[in-house]
Amino acid sequence: MNENPHTLHVEGPCTIYEAAALKARLLEAVSRHDCCHLDLAGVTELDSAGLQVLYLGKREAIRLAHTLRLVEHSASVREVFDLTGLHAYFGDPTWIPARE
Repeated sequence: MNENPHTLHVEGPCTIYEAAALKARLLEAVSRHDCCHLDLAGVTELDSAGLQVLYLGKREAIRLAHTLRLVEHSASVREVFDLTGLHAYFGDPTWIPARE
C-alpha cells in the first residue's frame, strides 16, 4: 500500500449545488492516484447528491483497482451514513469524538 496517499479535503456543504465540482475533483484524484484519502472533517452538510458522489468515487476506485478511503467523517457525514446504513459499503472506520 502507498505510504503517502493523496488527500483530498472537502470543506463546507456537500449538496446538489456542489456535487458537480466535487465529482470532477474526486474522479480525477481517484484516476490519478492509486491510493486516495477523502478528508470529510470539514463537511457541514451532506445530501443525497453529495452521497451519490461519494458512492461513485468509491465505485470508480474499485473499478480501477485503486483505494479510496473516507477519513475524518464530520458529524453531518456520520448522521447520513447512520440513516442510510452505508458504513459497511464504504468500509472505513468512523471515529466518534469523545466530546459528542
